[in-house]
Amino acid sequence: MSLHAIQEQASTKMESSIAALKSGLTKVRTGRANPALLDTVHVDYYGAMLPLSQVANLSLIDARTIGIQPWEKSMAAKIEKAIRESDLGLNPASMGELIRVPMPMMTEERRRELTKVVRNEGEAAKIAIRNLRRDANDAVKKLVKDKLASEDEQKRSEADIQKLTDRHIADVDRLVAAKEQDIMAV
Repeated sequence: MSLHAIQEQASTKMESSIAALKSGLTKVRTGRANPALLDTVHVDYYGAMLPLSQVANLSLIDARTIGIQPWEKSMAAKIEKAIRESDLGLNPASMGELIRVPMPMMTEERRRELTKVVRNEGEAAKIAIRNLRRDANDAVKKLVKDKLASEDEQKRSEADIQKLTDRHIADVDRLVAAKEQDIMAV
């Protein structure tokens, strides 16, 4: 494996850590409605537990309400029950064939708790990125030890890997700050 390949692999893995963080942050509730909040809800569909998005159409009715249109009328009650039993603290209401899920107002205390959750997600992403940096640097040191690269190349490569790490950690900080701001907005 070449130095360039090690850096490319580290970059790719760091990008996937950022993608995982983005995915995790979409599940943290803000004051606004977001259909991604219901991604963790699974419904019993003829004996199989399926994600809600596979048994119904999810849409935004307005900024604070999610609309759920079941594909089968018989699924409405099961969908309502699954949402109520989830740990999201949501209370769906059925209106004919449409299920409305209003987002309750969040208290200041709940907002602060959610910012702590977001910071923890961000810190976990930073740790993952730092671990990837360590792995990449170890791979570079192994190349030097095996005499496949010089020490000067090692220094340059480690500096490049550090720049890559710094850039990705700055991305994490930016994502976390934006999500915190989103949560604290009333």
